[in-house]
Amino acid sequence: MVDDYQPRYLNQVAAVQTTLDALQVVIELLAIESSLGRVREKKNASRTLDLDLLLHGDTVLEATGVTVPHPRLHERAFVLVPLAEIAAEVVHPILGRTISDLADESDCSGIRGIL
Repeated sequence: MVDDYQPRYLNQVAAVQTTLDALQVVIELLAIESSLGRVREKKNASRTLDLDLLLHGDTVLEATGVTVPHPRLHERAFVLVPLAEIAAEVVHPILGRTISDLADESDCSGIRGIL
């Protein structure tokens, strides 16, 4: 069982250009997490760092432990809101809807910006 309490944290998104395929990007993200002290103990447990590949162009991938686009991207306002700030017109390759539309339809009541 995972504790319901987690310390406050920041969700951020970044857009990058790479020649790596989606699986290679995920491998690199896991290596970065590990190098910065992340230890994977329990699912959804509090963590020092969590790097996810949300989208990789039009790539749709299901491999062992890797799903692109992120399988819960469209359900998570805490990801959709900042993603819409930098990639509003990007179309989700499975849902066929823009990130902006998905963000507009999400429950943003717990989302606060940082100034």
